[in-house]
Amino acid sequence: MQVQPAAMSTQPVERQRCMIPVYKSPQDYQAYRISPGDTNRLALVFDPHTTDVSLTYCVEIFDIGGKTPPNRHQMAAEMFFVLKGEGLALCDGKEIYVQPGDSIMVPPQATHLIENIGQTRLYVLCIMVPNEDFAELIRSGTPVPLDEEDLQVLQRHDAATPALV
Repeated sequence: MQVQPAAMSTQPVERQRCMIPVYKSPQDYQAYRISPGDTNRLALVFDPHTTDVSLTYCVEIFDIGGKTPPNRHQMAAEMFFVLKGEGLALCDGKEIYVQPGDSIMVPPQATHLIENIGQTRLYVLCIMVPNEDFAELIRSGTPVPLDEEDLQVLQRHDAATPALV
């Protein structure tokens, strides 16, 4: 069997770009408390300062009984994914109980808050698109360390490990 050579294309060759991903592990995250009396901390993962993309991705950590103040964003959608703990999400007067695995999407201009109603800390992934100065607000706060409990959750060492068979 003879193989015929492939026909040469007359189309210009498009230059391929190599995109280098931005990588971080929990030891790289910097947490902040926006105001001194806040009962939550935000650990920045990705933001426009580190990715050159208009989004903010952080882990919000709520102390027992902690909550965010009611807030709203003009253009940004904010999404939450519960990693650990129990909470109450309020959005424009609607109340939703949340637990691990639950997701919430808050549209622009909706007044919302999240409150920890459980007996442990509440850990929530938070993504805001576009950034709408959220990362700058977080970075204007006081840097605070992530403690051993935080790192256990973020590294998923707190999850049950299946038995090896």
